[in-house]
Amino acid sequence: MTRQTDHPKHFYFMGICGTAMGAVAAALKDLGHRVSGSDNGVYPPMSTFLEGKGVQILAPFNPANIPADADFIVVGNAMSRGNVEVEEVLNRKLAYLSLPEVLKEQFLRGKRNLVVTGTHGKTTTTSMLAWLLESAGAEPDFMIGGLPVNFGMGCRLGGKTDFVILEGDEYDTAFFDKRSKFVHYLPEVVVVNNIEFDHADIFENLAAIKLSFRRLLNIVPANGAVVINGDDTNSLEVAEGCLAQVVKVGFGEGCDLRITGVEYLPESSRFVLDGRIYQIAMAGEFNVRNAAMALAAARAAGFAPEMLGTALTAFRGVARRQEIRGQTARGIFVIDDFGHHPTAMREALSGMRRKFPNRRLWAIFEPRSNTTRRRVFQEDLPEALSGADGVCIASVPNPEKVAVENRLDPDLIVSDLVARGVQAFHEPNADAIVTRMKSEAKDGDVLIVFSNGGFDRIHDKLLDAL
Repeated sequence: MTRQTDHPKHFYFMGICGTAMGAVAAALKDLGHRVSGSDNGVYPPMSTFLEGKGVQILAPFNPANIPADADFIVVGNAMSRGNVEVEEVLNRKLAYLSLPEVLKEQFLRGKRNLVVTGTHGKTTTTSMLAWLLESAGAEPDFMIGGLPVNFGMGCRLGGKTDFVILEGDEYDTAFFDKRSKFVHYLPEVVVVNNIEFDHADIFENLAAIKLSFRRLLNIVPANGAVVINGDDTNSLEVAEGCLAQVVKVGFGEGCDLRITGVEYLPESSRFVLDGRIYQIAMAGEFNVRNAAMALAAARAAGFAPEMLGTALTAFRGVARRQEIRGQTARGIFVIDDFGHHPTAMREALSGMRRKFPNRRLWAIFEPRSNTTRRRVFQEDLPEALSGADGVCIASVPNPEKVAVENRLDPDLIVSDLVARGVQAFHEPNADAIVTRMKSEAKDGDVLIVFSNGGFDRIHDKLLDAL
């Protein structure tokens, strides 16, 4: 699969309107290749972005969409057997690839790839790392599963830089490749923020997740580096026997780079790493850890510490990560957070406590992810959400996709929270939650919405109603 643009190829993307798919399709077009694709739902902003690049989009899926002269069919992660275009590709024995394979051969081969992984904090740490290298003049390419405010975009590929910064997702690659996406990313430096059980639809247990991380660390070259959370037992375990340099970062005495002197301020956090003081405009221990990991990864890639402090101070965060969506006339804040794992929600609430002291804090949660729709975190969620003064939990979306005996029980979470002394409610949907909050929210309250989806525009509805 050549990357030379003097011999342009025709790439056809199935599921082209996905965020990552569309971004890579546009980058290939910029390299001079021919690009087209299809999707079931074609809608802005991705459709208008691609059309502006001259990329043809066909809808809905149809075997007739597939161009006769396509050199490669790029099959999106959302595609599965039974899709009419998938079946056509297999029947005609066409050359098909996953998106990570395209990234590997077109954008990563021969580059210095820095891959950020872990159950939590990937997007923020990847964004910080990209910004550190940008500020140091490296002008890195990057692929991030969110929107870093400093860049205004989550993907930049095809530049002349030596460096590519990637958010390394442990989710599977495609219906025909069940390995984690990150094993395709040719890493020179890998960051392992933490490892917990997640993605219950893909991994049977924590041991399966650890195996996937071991496979990733097994392809880091001996002259590369692995930056791990030195306070996390699971991360330490998967790094055992790694032939690359292992740098342990954390608060513990056994860490190679220790975080000390932490000060949590309402609008920022300050800490010391290897004798240098750093400050970030973000609250909470998780963000301090994320920043320390990003600094360690930049150092492992050869960037001097004195180049990094000012850049970190100027980092402005990531959309949907503790993002203030608005404040009402009654002084009620509505905050958006992508958190959907109990640990992430617990830490986000802890950070909001520091940011908004002496205010009532409400957690509004949509159990939408493939894992939180199941009973996997039935006992963990009440403990995580008990950091709030009040909780509203929505019903499980598309409940028919999970058997009753395996499905999360929101009523049981509510009863567990009430037993802990936390005011809690289960409502069927976003509109019912808005109605509930109209009667429960008081002037000056802080409402943090946890969802990995759009949640029926609940943020705007809350701001309008309150």
